[in-house]
Amino acid sequence: MNAKTDNLITVLDAGSSKSCVLVAELVDGVLRYRGHGVETSKGMRRGVISDLGPAAEAIDAAALRAEKTTKAPIETAVVGVGGPHMRGMNSQGGINMGSRMKEITKEDVRAAIDRARSISLAPDREVLHLLPQQFILDDQGGIHDPVGMVGNRLEVGLHLVTCSGSASQNVVTCANRAGLEVLDTVFEGIAAAEAVLSADERELGVCLADIGAHSTEIAVYFEGAVAHTAVLPIGGDHFTNDLAVGLQVSVEEAEQLKRMYGSCVVTSIPQLNEIEVGGNLATGGQQARMVRQRFLAEILEPRAREMLTMLRDNLRHGGVLEAMGSGCVFTGGGAHLAGLLDNAESTLRVPARIGYPVPLSRMPPELAKPEFSAAIGLLLYTQRTQAKRAADEQGLKQKLLSMFAGSY
Repeated sequence: MNAKTDNLITVLDAGSSKSCVLVAELVDGVLRYRGHGVETSKGMRRGVISDLGPAAEAIDAAALRAEKTTKAPIETAVVGVGGPHMRGMNSQGGINMGSRMKEITKEDVRAAIDRARSISLAPDREVLHLLPQQFILDDQGGIHDPVGMVGNRLEVGLHLVTCSGSASQNVVTCANRAGLEVLDTVFEGIAAAEAVLSADERELGVCLADIGAHSTEIAVYFEGAVAHTAVLPIGGDHFTNDLAVGLQVSVEEAEQLKRMYGSCVVTSIPQLNEIEVGGNLATGGQQARMVRQRFLAEILEPRAREMLTMLRDNLRHGGVLEAMGSGCVFTGGGAHLAGLLDNAESTLRVPARIGYPVPLSRMPPELAKPEFSAAIGLLLYTQRTQAKRAADEQGLKQKLLSMFAGSY
C-alpha cells in the first residue's frame, strides 16, 4: 500500500434501501472527499440481511463504483450497523483503590469501565460500543477525564450499545465477500449524530432520530455524552407501503407520490387539490384516476403519529424525555416527509429540525442530504477515533522514552 492509499478512509453504509461506499482522504487532519458508490440494496428484509448472496453483490457493485471514482484500490472499510436488533443500556460500576488517596491512572479507568460493563447478556448479544457518560470520584460526579486526579474510589456511568452477534456478523460477511476487510463496526445512530449534531446540542440534550427504510435509529445525548440509544421498528417504507395499499398502486409509484405530494398534516393540504394516480397499464396497473391529495395525508398522518408516539414512549421509558433541551433532530431519507416536524413538535413538545450532514471538502452536492448522514458520520467517527488512538500511542511512547531516559 502506498502513502496515498494509507491516508484513505473507506466506510460502508449497508442500509435496507441502498448500499453506500464512501471514500475520503485525510490531508493535514482534514477529510477530503475522494469518491463514492451507491447501489440499491438487495437481500434485505425488515432491516437485516436475509440473503447473503444478493446483499454482497449490491455492496460489491457500490464498492466498484467507489473505486472507479476514487481511482485507488479499496481494501478495508468501517461498517455501519443498524436495525431492530440493536439495544442500548446504562450501567454503573467502580473500583476501590485502598484507604489512602491515589492518583488515578489510565489503568484505573480501564478497570472501572471493565467493572461497569460486567453485566449478563444473552448468548447471541455482543457489545458494540462502551461509552462513558461520567466518572464519579469519591462521590464527586460530572468528571469527564479523571486521569491525574486523586481519590479512594472511582466509579463510571457507562452506556453500552449491543447488537445481535449473528446479524452483525452477516454484514461483516457480506463486506468480506465484496473484497472488503472490516476494520470496525459502528452503530449507525451514533454515526449519523457525528454528522448532524452540534456540540451545544449534545451538551444541552438532544435526540437524534435517523429514519431509514425499515427502522429508525435513536441516539440521545445529554451533557456531551450518550444517554440513550434504541431502534424503532418503523421507517420510511412503512409510509410507502401504506400508500400503495390505500391507493392500490405499485410500491414504486407510491414512493414517487409520497415524495411529490405526501404530507402528514391533513389540514395543510387544500381540500380541492387533486392528483392523478395509476395509469401504468403496461405493468398490469389500473387506469389513471384522480384522487384528492388530502387522501394521501389521511393515510400518512396516522403512521407519522404512530412513529412519533412510539418515539416518545421509548424516550420516556429510557428516562430521557425531559432531557432534550435542544429538541429533536430528524435525519435519514424518511426525514424528507412534509409535515413531520409539525407532528414531532406537537407530540414531543420540543423544537424539531431536519439534520443535514456537514459537508466534506470537495464533496459533490448530491451527498449533502439527510439520507447520507450515516455514511458521512461514519467517516467523521473513524477520523476522530483514529486521532484519539494516535494520541494515546504517542503518549505511551513518550512515557516509555521518559522511563528509559530516567534509568541511565
